[in-house]
Amino acid sequence: MDVHGRDLRYFAAVAQELHFTRAAELLFVSQPALSKQIRMLERALGAPLFDRDHREVRLTAVGTALLPHARRMLEQWTEAERAVAAAKAAARTRLVIGMSTGPGRNGMLPAIRSRFTADHPDAQLVLRQVDWTDPSAGLADGSSDVAFVWLPQPEPERLGWVVVAQEPRLVALPESHPLAGRESVDFAELLDQPFLALPPTAGVLRDHWLATDERGGREPLVGAEISGVDETYEALVGGQGVCLLGAGNAPLLTRGGVVTLPVRGLSPSRFALAWRAGDTRPMVHAYAKAAQAAHPCR
Repeated sequence: MDVHGRDLRYFAAVAQELHFTRAAELLFVSQPALSKQIRMLERALGAPLFDRDHREVRLTAVGTALLPHARRMLEQWTEAERAVAAAKAAARTRLVIGMSTGPGRNGMLPAIRSRFTADHPDAQLVLRQVDWTDPSAGLADGSSDVAFVWLPQPEPERLGWVVVAQEPRLVALPESHPLAGRESVDFAELLDQPFLALPPTAGVLRDHWLATDERGGREPLVGAEISGVDETYEALVGGQGVCLLGAGNAPLLTRGGVVTLPVRGLSPSRFALAWRAGDTRPMVHAYAKAAQAAHPCR
């Protein structure tokens, strides 16, 4: 037996009116269509629901037994429709912001938030931490709506972005390292050092933080792979290697036992707010506009 919600609505309307023509008007359907649907429901149930004659319509015993259950199911479905509508409305006002490391950088997030919420006061901003195995910070698998990412990206054609910071690349060293007391170093002095590397899934971003373009064809020596800030810190203080990082991320690692130095001979790093190409949702682009306004990168 396959009874649909429409069948129950039609049955409940006739049971309420005890008149097929008035019930049809209430439902905005024709009286013949309503009568046909009731007959189909009766065949599905294997019993008549109404006694009909020229003067009146009465519920049968089966119809009387069905009516409270039909009404309860219709009420539950109405509640379900309200819940779905509320969930859809919440989804339209919820923006998930992915990040592999906190944006920091002189209050970048609060500055963007204040600009964004001025135009979208009902928006719910949700921050989501993603480890470094996913350089897109959740954009690739759809778990983030927008994300703070480092450039370059493995699949740039799948993303749009605005650059919100351009920073020199520093080198992080354990404070016991022979170079740690220097004010700066040339990248050539680091070529023989073991480096901490992002996971292979990071693709071109792994190459960027190993500075493969500035090595003149020499392969980097990888001392360990890292997928988060804490892993990086532990690998540094454990002497497993050195690593490059954007200047804005230096406070994440200089918590004791680690120093950072400027590196001559390297191109700068670029930090961006990205979204999926083809995503036309107004909130996504409003957040990107707020990011660009709060931190224009010239």
